Amino acid sequence: MALLTKLAKSRVTRRDLLAPSGEEGFTLIEILVVIAIIGLVVSLVGPRVLTYLSDSKMKAARIQIDGFTAALDLFYLDNSRYPTTSEGLPALVQKPNNTVAWNGPYLKGGIVPNDPWGNAYVYRSPGEHGQYDIYSLGAEGREGGTGTAAIITSWQR
Repeated sequence: MALLTKLAKSRVTRRDLLAPSGEEGFTLIEILVVIAIIGLVVSLVGPRVLTYLSDSKMKAARIQIDGFTAALDLFYLDNSRYPTTSEGLPALVQKPNNTVAWNGPYLKGGIVPNDPWGNAYVYRSPGEHGQYDIYSLGAEGREGGTGTAAIITSWQR
């Protein structure tokens, strides 16, 4: 109320209150400084986030392979053998022709999931490292690659 009285005495009009004073908004320099700060934060935090993403995909592949291992053990208990290489992991969700005591599906959902990079897991039975080998081809999606190829296996922890 006191402000209105003061404004009335000073004869300030509504037009004076709404007129631009030249101080609204941000200057180009202020915007550039904010963009530079955001860019600096992203450049420091971004690589760490990408590392966490890569690590989480590797952990997800490890968990899926552990799930396949458990399902293969159940298949073995029912059939006294592991699926052959030609039957592959689909034998865990669909009954192969030459099985008698199949009590599947042994995987939830009725499908064999791909690895976190979208590639199919490689299954071999008999394996080079045990009765069967399961591995992911990693982000590169091919055998014999460098970096993340064949990084997640059933025989290495």
